[in-house]
This record gives sequence, C-alpha cells and structure tokens, in this order.
Amino acid sequence: MKINKILIVEDEKPNADRLKRLLLKLRPSVEILSVEDSVSSAVKWLENNITPDIIMMDIRLSDGLSFEIFNRFEVKSPVIFTTAYDEYAVKAFKYNSVDYLLKPIEEEELEGALKKYESLVETSPSYSNAIEGLLNYIQPKEYRKRFLLAHRDGYKTVLTEDVLYFYTEHGVSKTMLKTGIIETVPQTLEELEKQLDPKVFFRANRQFIIHIDSVQQVFNHFNGKLKLELKKHPEIDIIVSREKASVFKTWMDY
Repeated sequence: MKINKILIVEDEKPNADRLKRLLLKLRPSVEILSVEDSVSSAVKWLENNITPDIIMMDIRLSDGLSFEIFNRFEVKSPVIFTTAYDEYAVKAFKYNSVDYLLKPIEEEELEGALKKYESLVETSPSYSNAIEGLLNYIQPKEYRKRFLLAHRDGYKTVLTEDVLYFYTEHGVSKTMLKTGIIETVPQTLEELEKQLDPKVFFRANRQFIIHIDSVQQVFNHFNGKLKLELKKHPEIDIIVSREKASVFKTWMDY
C-alpha cells in the first residue's frame, strides 16, 4: 500500500527536520501533514484532522511519554516509534508488529520500517488491537550489571558501575575502569550497546561507548560536531557527529 500522508510527533526540531528530509528522500510523493511536539498537541491535531497513513512518533515528548496519546485518542494509523533510549522491551514492539527506530535514524533502517508498514496495513485486520497489546506488554528492560571475565586460571567479576568507558582497539573490545585498570571484554561494541543501560551509557562513535559520569567537558566542534573531554583521560578526544550531537545533549541533560 502506498504511503501518502505522514504525521510526525517529535519535540526536537533538529530530529524532526532530519526525519522530514529522509522521508521525502525515500518517498518523494508523501505529504508531511504536521509536526507536533507534545502529547497534548498531538491529541488535539488527531482530533481535528484526517487520519494519517503513518505516524512517526518519538516516545519521550516534552510533556510525557507518547503512549499517553493512545489513552486519550483512538489511534487508527500505523505507528513507527522513534527513541534515543532503548529502554523498553524490544519484544513488546516486535510481538505487536510495532516497529521502532533508535536515533539518530539511519536511512536504511527507515526504509526497512516503511516497507514493513506498507505490508502491515495490507495484511493486518486490526491495527488498534496491536496498539492495545503494545501498551499491555511494555515493561522496563533489564540491562547488564556485571561481566564475568577470564582471569589467570579462573574468572573475575567487573561491575558496569565501575566502568568509565568501552572502546575498541585493533578489533578488540576493552574497558577502562575507574581504577585506571584496562580489561578486555569478549563482546563487540555493537553487542554492548544493546546490553548496557542507555540512561548511563552512550555510543559516542564507532570506537567509544562512554559512561555519563566519565564526561568532564563538552566542546563545540566544527560542522556541528561535539568534542568530549573525559575525566582522568583529558588526552583522549572523542568526537560526536553532527547527527548524534542533539541526542547526546539530550542524554546529558536528562
């Protein structure tokens, strides 16, 4: 089924603008009906306008979680959730055929989500049932609290709360602890990114995942990028891309 009309619910203008650009690039004929930045404004818009083919909806809005929208209005449109924080059970979204994208949204992932919903609206007899199920199944996700690492002729435990940052060196993942000790971990950064609590760990770039308490200072860098200085390790320059800069600042300010 062809997508014609899209509503965006997003409270950060840079993210909304990026999403609009990607949508119009992938589906040039679509009409962006509106960009709403809160639960209340989204509900008001839905009450007074036509039903969109798809709603692109951020989970955390300026006045609460976007799930409140479904409690206040019967949403009949398919929804693609977007979030900077992977803090809800993935199976809840997948089980109910509700997709979600982690920010910053990549073009390839957005294309996959659009194709999924083009197929979904043709085959699903009742999308509202999926939304209702989603609200019933959402639960906090459990994140990794410790690592069991090989040590001499046995093993030892390293707590995630003792980690300053993770990094990759010559294809090997390592962690710098608050004590200054470096440990090798068997997981890739991609695996760690899914296992660590996004409230306290952030994938700054391809090489680093940092703990929120490890950040000493944040500097503006050229072309909208950010440069981070870490506590105890000011010699390390960590660059956050322009696409991730807004998400990073939100993460640090939450």
